[in-house]
Amino acid sequence: MAKKAITTPKSKPIGPYSAAVESGDTVFISGQIPLDAATGKLVEGDVSAQAKQSMENLKALLEAAGVSFGHVVKTTIFLTSMGDFAAVNEVYKAYVSEPYPARSTIAVAALPMGAKVEIEMIASRSAV
Repeated sequence: MAKKAITTPKSKPIGPYSAAVESGDTVFISGQIPLDAATGKLVEGDVSAQAKQSMENLKALLEAAGVSFGHVVKTTIFLTSMGDFAAVNEVYKAYVSEPYPARSTIAVAALPMGAKVEIEMIASRSAV
């Protein structure tokens, strides 16, 4: 099965990796920090603003792959503080609906560029 890189000007990798890769019916989206692709900087604001930008970056990549949040089967969220768990959940639930994707949330010591949150997803074309 061949793999294909998915790109969009709305989400640019900050290192030597693909923002998303399609393989068969599956789309693997790399962790998205709250990077504004137009400025190359993190969005201003609290963890809710950062989570919203991360979700918008994910949305752009899902759309570039021809899928939507309804196709997402697995999400992993990385937080620099578990104290932000509830705030990120509020943003997250505005983008996904039942049946919700399987999900893990992991506390980490630090994230690229000083981000407070990073979110990655796996989508399946056959999930809807």
